[in-house]
Amino acid sequence: MAGERAKAKAIVSHGSLEDGQWRMEDVTLRPLRDDELLVDIIASGVCHTDILFGSLKEGPSVVYPSIKGHEGSGYVKAVGSAVTVAQKGDPVLLSFSSCGSCHACADQVPSYCTSFNELNFLGSKIFDLASSPASSGEPSISGQFFGQSSFANSTIVSQKSVVNAKNLFKDRQELELFAPLGCGIQTGAGTIINVAQAGPKDAVVVLGLGGVGLSALLAAKLLDCQKIIGVDKVGSRLNLAKELGATHVINTLELDGSSLVDKVREVTDGLGATVTMDTTGVKALTMQGIDFTRNHGKIIQVGSNGLEDQADFPMFLFMVSGKQFLGAVEGGATPSKFIPQLIQWYHEGRFPINKLIKTFKADEWEKAINEMHEGETIKPILLW
Repeated sequence: MAGERAKAKAIVSHGSLEDGQWRMEDVTLRPLRDDELLVDIIASGVCHTDILFGSLKEGPSVVYPSIKGHEGSGYVKAVGSAVTVAQKGDPVLLSFSSCGSCHACADQVPSYCTSFNELNFLGSKIFDLASSPASSGEPSISGQFFGQSSFANSTIVSQKSVVNAKNLFKDRQELELFAPLGCGIQTGAGTIINVAQAGPKDAVVVLGLGGVGLSALLAAKLLDCQKIIGVDKVGSRLNLAKELGATHVINTLELDGSSLVDKVREVTDGLGATVTMDTTGVKALTMQGIDFTRNHGKIIQVGSNGLEDQADFPMFLFMVSGKQFLGAVEGGATPSKFIPQLIQWYHEGRFPINKLIKTFKADEWEKAINEMHEGETIKPILLW
């Protein structure tokens, strides 16, 4: 691959999404390095994290121009000389990147890698606009967002981001369907299974029923949790939650004079949740979640609305109640192990992620994002 410049079509973020600075454009890619793969992307899940980082206007994580996307699936077109995870022609699913050598990676919790922010949020220079004059210098557009930048029909991927999908899927349509397993679905399910370690005695509350929240709900159902309570303000999401196994749903727009805390306690025998998972990052919901979680329960923070968000913690309450407030990234999962497990459950009919998905042509990316924001679509997938 030395000296060759692959070509691709990609959604390039020149600035904030809300300022109209995302555009589908022709790009070229720098040559591969030894530990990288060139992957032809067939499907890319759209995640709120893409929107969050593609909407920032200031701060250390602002990287423009760049290419987002971190839930990719596709086929390997070429590999660097040090790549061992896959060969040319192999189907792959893409997830986050990690260093592979820090204490967290050594302990098999790579989502807490000490270099996670640098490797996944900042990436490295990969692409140039095809219209730019040829140059032997550093490329101008950042890629490898979460090690992959899969909002492109061809991209250079870190070996650490790759899960070899040979023998894991039945056809191309399934490989497309499995694209979001690398982040949103893995995050939701993994938080309940790996972080909360929920079981049949638990009363689980999920705040926010997007792709992450409903994946958490599916995991709670899989684990036979005693009570599974979905909280949202979008009626269609609440209806889907009931279809997927929620024992109770609460519409925050229809509390009828009660508080959310009262409603949760009402359906949990006055005790509250044993596990509360907040996917929203809305401070008011987070604080109510702390309140309605029962003594010795867990509050797990998964969502964020901004990098500088703060919450106030009542220290004495935590001390005397034994409540635990935990952060979680990527469901505490090792993708090479957890993603095949999720696929097995899907094939067994126990983890129906197909009910969360709607596909769009890649050039319909704006429509996909709008439908996700409006709650009309749970998990959009762009098909290349």
